Amino acid sequence: MKIMGYVDPKDMPSLLNHATIFFLPTFYEGFGLPVLEAMACGKPVITSFTSSLPEITRDAALLVDPYNINDMTIALHTLAKNSALRSDLAKRGLKRRANYTWEVAAQKTLEIFETVSVTV
Repeated sequence: MKIMGYVDPKDMPSLLNHATIFFLPTFYEGFGLPVLEAMACGKPVITSFTSSLPEITRDAALLVDPYNINDMTIALHTLAKNSALRSDLAKRGLKRRANYTWEVAAQKTLEIFETVSVTV
């Protein structure tokens, strides 16, 4: 296992493509881009059940309490030992990630603009 600190964004695809598991035990995540990037690389994900992450991942990740070391240890051990679960989560992640493209984001933003009338 390698615990990473800050990683330059240009290095992320290579790191993710060589990972077995992506583990992000965060206390707060604004949107969840690191998780979606890992899913886009076909990696099984373990992340926190906090903030936006349950909505982003749905059934495509193992969710843990970031304040509970035992919870995180069990999830890591389970995923490390269970190749079928890793494969299943990777497939679910790829499918889930397809809901989050820049085209979808632009379309949803446009829909919001079209429903809001602003007078200047």
